[in-house]
Amino acid sequence: MDTTDPEVFRVAGLIDPADVPRLCEELAALLGERDGPDVVCDVGAVTRPNLATVEALARLRLTAQRRGRRMTVRDAQPALRALLELVGLADLLLVTPPATPPAAPEGRTAGTSAARPGTT
Repeated sequence: MDTTDPEVFRVAGLIDPADVPRLCEELAALLGERDGPDVVCDVGAVTRPNLATVEALARLRLTAQRRGRRMTVRDAQPALRALLELVGLADLLLVTPPATPPAAPEGRTAGTSAARPGTT
């Protein structure tokens, strides 16, 4: 497994079914036939995600797998996330760890102004 930074492949705009073969060719050209890092597909600039977008991502994943790479998707808007979950491709989504809330000051419980909850 390669531990270098992943290749980034950007997909933008409204994806039409006719765009899918071209996108796969572009990804194949980017990756070449050599071993290398995983691929991150940046979809932050996709407008109005639809089933053609889902098909494109599924086919791009296969293109990457055929070259021995793993592909994840980043910056998916909620509508695209919902579509990927609906069709069983949620595992494509790059999961970012949730932000850790700041710790409460010593001896205090979050949401109270008293040093001890229940006192004023």
